[in-house]
Amino acid sequence: MQEPVLQSSHVSVIPLTGITKQLGYRVPETLKNQVSVGSLVRVPLRNRSELAVVASMEAPDDYPVEKLKYISGLEQPFPVLTQELLQLGDWMCRYYGCGLDSVLEVMIPAAVRRGMKVQERLFVSLKKRLSDEELQQLEKRAPKQARVYHFLNSQSLQSSLPKALILKRLKVASAAVDGLIKKGIVEQAQTRVERTAYEDHLTDNANHAADVGHDLTEEQAVAVENLDAQLQKDEFKVHLLHGVTGSGKTEVYLTLVRQALDMGGGVVFLVPEVALTPQTVGRLRARLEDMGVKSVVWHSHLSDGERFDAWHELATGQARVVVGARSAVFAPVKNLKLIIVDEEHEPAYKQEDTPRYHGRDVAVYRAHINKCLALIGSATPSLESLYNVSQGKYAVNHLRKRVDDRQLPTMHVIDMRYENKASEKGRSLFSRMLIDKMQERFEKKEQTILFLNRRGYNTSMMCPDCGYVAMCHHCDVTLTYHRTDDMLRCHLCGHEEPAPKRCPKCGSPKIRWRGTGTQRIEEITQKFLPGARIVRIDADAMQKKDLFREILGDFRQGKIDVLVGTQMIAKGLDFPNVTLVGLVDADITQHLPDFRSAERTFQLLVQVSGRAGRGVKSGEVVVQTCLPDSAPIQYARKQDFDGFAEAELEMRKEFSYPPYQHLVHHLFRGRNLQKVEFFAQKWAEYVEDYFGEYVQVRGPAEAPVTRIKDQYRQQIWYFVNNANWFVPKLVALRNTFTMDKDVIDILDVDAVNLM
Repeated sequence: MQEPVLQSSHVSVIPLTGITKQLGYRVPETLKNQVSVGSLVRVPLRNRSELAVVASMEAPDDYPVEKLKYISGLEQPFPVLTQELLQLGDWMCRYYGCGLDSVLEVMIPAAVRRGMKVQERLFVSLKKRLSDEELQQLEKRAPKQARVYHFLNSQSLQSSLPKALILKRLKVASAAVDGLIKKGIVEQAQTRVERTAYEDHLTDNANHAADVGHDLTEEQAVAVENLDAQLQKDEFKVHLLHGVTGSGKTEVYLTLVRQALDMGGGVVFLVPEVALTPQTVGRLRARLEDMGVKSVVWHSHLSDGERFDAWHELATGQARVVVGARSAVFAPVKNLKLIIVDEEHEPAYKQEDTPRYHGRDVAVYRAHINKCLALIGSATPSLESLYNVSQGKYAVNHLRKRVDDRQLPTMHVIDMRYENKASEKGRSLFSRMLIDKMQERFEKKEQTILFLNRRGYNTSMMCPDCGYVAMCHHCDVTLTYHRTDDMLRCHLCGHEEPAPKRCPKCGSPKIRWRGTGTQRIEEITQKFLPGARIVRIDADAMQKKDLFREILGDFRQGKIDVLVGTQMIAKGLDFPNVTLVGLVDADITQHLPDFRSAERTFQLLVQVSGRAGRGVKSGEVVVQTCLPDSAPIQYARKQDFDGFAEAELEMRKEFSYPPYQHLVHHLFRGRNLQKVEFFAQKWAEYVEDYFGEYVQVRGPAEAPVTRIKDQYRQQIWYFVNNANWFVPKLVALRNTFTMDKDVIDILDVDAVNLM
């Protein structure tokens, strides 16, 4: 239902153009009963027509009302943002130091901003059947109308067919149908066409048809009881569901969703990767089928029509549940009672473009505004969430056992230094154990997942004669070789060029590839598993819409023996016949210049290994590493989360890293290196003089990747106790500092990506 409209002659709007203050406008008489807070309107601004969101039903106090211009149009028939979403946007601006217009553009889907409407089609059906005499008269006087009649008569009397389809099939003009309508033989109706994402066999509904609920384990029952008690209170609280992989966290989520819906509430269900959406949606729709509750999907890979219809159904209350990636946290769900953030530790929840928000933290604040329950879950919670538990900010529920007391997979740690010495070629990509176990699984018709967080065929190209390395011309990174089309590509800026046959520097034909990517792993696996069906999943292979869902559907049905992939397959997916997981190179994340590298390595090992042994068959994990004694690998091998967290938190505390302090990243970039260095240094001195001992400033220094897209990069780090206090003051200070127009600076609060 449309929200009540507050009639007013004047309003304040927020233009979606970068203007930081609200502007006043008059409301024309024709729109007075339609415009309200949250409406998306068009306004005249600087001789242009611009989009704006109504923020208040009063004009700003400093505006002479008689000089106000009129709103020129209403883009959608009802408000696109609720009062609580506007309140959430205000908080995001203060906390993340960004403009309100950028926040509102993220909240309102592009299709909605463009004024897209619901899609309707004309359907026609046979209203009455003609007698033989009437039919003969029709065939004689209007043969084309008779053709339409015969076609509709061949269907059932109740059949309703698209008018456009009939015209195309029979190759007749619209007048033929219209003539039958005038005679009362055919009737016509305008019907909405719903563009519902994943409403097909790929949703895995068939696999989850029997998923109508399971008897809860003792641990699940305790967790549900605690969470339901909180849900019934209608007050804000954050609960962490900490459960080992395969312990049935999703079952707890689904039970809580039903209970929130029984209360008449709405639900936001966040997953970190688009890849996890089909599986979650399939289970959710199967579970809610008996309730008649509609759920929609929300993420960036949907078509404009699918995204618009999902938004429309939530905004009008036709749907009460949304499942999606981080941007779904802004979905206009009515009467919000529950927000679920699955795999809350995942870096994918952090937006890398303005506004640089964290989906989990925004979800928590939205729950605070709505006075509802925020349920965040993971097998490897972030240290920030664990710290909040220790401080009493979050409650915690534990699931320490797998469902049906299934055993966690056995982890084998292989020291690749010895494997390489034993290899005739000097360096082996696969240990003997991993090869043997893959062949064994193939013979048993069981499935394997191979994980390598590096796409492409090889990671670099090098000449052994002169030392030349193929670098990107626009970024300070090596080009990655892709064998499928024999091209070198930069994964940062998208630059590509044909791979040379000879060294461009010395002309040597010995130029060769170094390093390993998923393409090469796929090719090598095929050699020692002839006849196996091997499919690769990474960003390069997944360009076609719905291909990812098709592959996962085939894998679930046993049509694929080995799945090779990057982080897209590292978490959350549930395939009962997977009994072996191989981490080809577990050291990639350990070498990153990032204080979180140990945490991410541990999380990756536990999450990837959790894909094995989720059915009745036991699972095994083979971890290939040159650092077998490193702390994250040893803790992961023993499944000792508490031990790892205790040791890692102690280190963080010693160096004042998050979660003990907030980390704010300030990046300076530009095409002139000297200008970037000069203004970064001047700004750092400016900040230190202003804040003194209240803020610890580190830098400026070169960013780990010093040049991207021909722009040089310097960075400064701020370590602060209170980001709510610091960021607004920093932004205000920035407004008093004159920066060179060729230097761009970007603020990232609670930064996750330190590269």
